[in-house]
Amino acid sequence: MTEVMRAAAFTEPGGPEVLKVMELPAPQAGPGQVRVRVRAAGVQPFDTAVRQGWLPAYLSDPGFPRIPGNEFAGVVDQVGTGVTGLAVGDQVLGFSALFAYAEYIVVPATDVAAKPAGVPWEVAGGLTSGVQTAELAIDAMGLADGETLLVHGAAGSVGTAAVQIARRRGATVIGTGREVNHDYLRSLGAVPVAYGEGLADRVRALAPGGIDAALDGAGGHALEVSLELVEDRGRIVTLVEHEKAAGLGVRLVQGVRTAERLGRYAALYAQGAFTFAVRRAYPLAEAAEAHRESETGHGQGKIVLTL
Repeated sequence: MTEVMRAAAFTEPGGPEVLKVMELPAPQAGPGQVRVRVRAAGVQPFDTAVRQGWLPAYLSDPGFPRIPGNEFAGVVDQVGTGVTGLAVGDQVLGFSALFAYAEYIVVPATDVAAKPAGVPWEVAGGLTSGVQTAELAIDAMGLADGETLLVHGAAGSVGTAAVQIARRRGATVIGTGREVNHDYLRSLGAVPVAYGEGLADRVRALAPGGIDAALDGAGGHALEVSLELVEDRGRIVTLVEHEKAAGLGVRLVQGVRTAERLGRYAALYAQGAFTFAVRRAYPLAEAAEAHRESETGHGQGKIVLTL
């Protein structure tokens, strides 16, 4: 008898309403792989783009029903042949390209890290995209001690991570956000500034020595402001304006996600040395509503699904 699982999936691309909970065949761990019983999965713009029909070039078409989700945390429940250092019952967090919105996910054993006891499931499930994306972006722009970084959308999950990583490297950070999020940004170590008309002038007033680099997590007007303020366009990284990046000479986030990086930040969180906020946790059955909230582009921290 085929083992089945519950998953939030879609049979055709579309709006959030196409996401439905379905019973689908459960994957089985093969050589070099582990199967994880998922306890939490992060929700992010990558997933909403997948739901709309987009797939990155490195992925072959998985067909339908298609399960979004590329970050998760849970308990190892199968270990494939050749895997060492992991056992059934281990608590882990990890990453994939798809398939995390499900009770079970199979990934290479190299794509999970141990979850420290002090990290809640909801945080662990949503940690990957924030810390991996932020560190890759900051590495790409070559941010150094004493420089000033402008982060657009600083209260989101990537922005939250980027502010802290940049501060740990000795940079000054100016973070854009709505007024309601300014105290939160200050708590992370950023100097907050409001969105909207006159943003470039407000940033100049806060950084008379200039802006050395920018991380664009908002797009549109935010990217225009970054182009106005940062002299070297190669030190502007956008998370959202994928189609415009090459023509403008700005960077996209590139690089390899690693279990080492993920484990390092999970350990820092457990030690109280790194903050990561969960905005809201939705049950799997409300995946469509989670996507609706994600697409508003507002709010502090991460949206996750719990299983």
